[in-house]
Amino acid sequence: MAAMMPGVEPFRQQSLDLQTHIRSIPDFPKPGIQFRDINPLLRNPAAMNEVIRRLGEICDAVQPDLIVGIESRGFFFGIPLALNRSLGFVPVRKPGKLPGTVIGVDYDLEYGTDRLEIQSDALIGKPRVLVVDDLLATGGTAAAAGALVREAGGQLVGFAFVIELENLAGRSVLPGDVPAASLIRYP
Repeated sequence: MAAMMPGVEPFRQQSLDLQTHIRSIPDFPKPGIQFRDINPLLRNPAAMNEVIRRLGEICDAVQPDLIVGIESRGFFFGIPLALNRSLGFVPVRKPGKLPGTVIGVDYDLEYGTDRLEIQSDALIGKPRVLVVDDLLATGGTAAAAGALVREAGGQLVGFAFVIELENLAGRSVLPGDVPAASLIRYP
């Protein structure tokens, strides 16, 4: 289980309640699923500024050299965070989306397997890397991105998520030696 990040949790007591900008949609994409829709948050500049401010606190705690964002919603938050902290951004993408030589990792899904890729020269020099995504659910995609960062030569220093679905226990599959933080938690 990934460690909590000292000095950045909990986030619930901040000035802007980010949870009010997340819409819950029952039975999407299939019956029994409670989907957490970030589109209202993306439309609200004050909410987005607050997300980037809070992710900046996480970033400051682990002091990365680069932000790695997971396709595609991790880009929504990773790129502005990288710009805000004057850091570079590296995308982790699905197969066939990146030019040049890539390194890939396959990972298991509930219904099969998937693959993530990064350009082979993206993490030269062993940079400290913070992985950013919108959602921590079962943790498979985030864990795969972390493994990919390490395989590509980066030092994985943390995970940052906007939303965490605690009942799916995704934190338990993340590397135990790497801190993880989320801004909004649903039980």
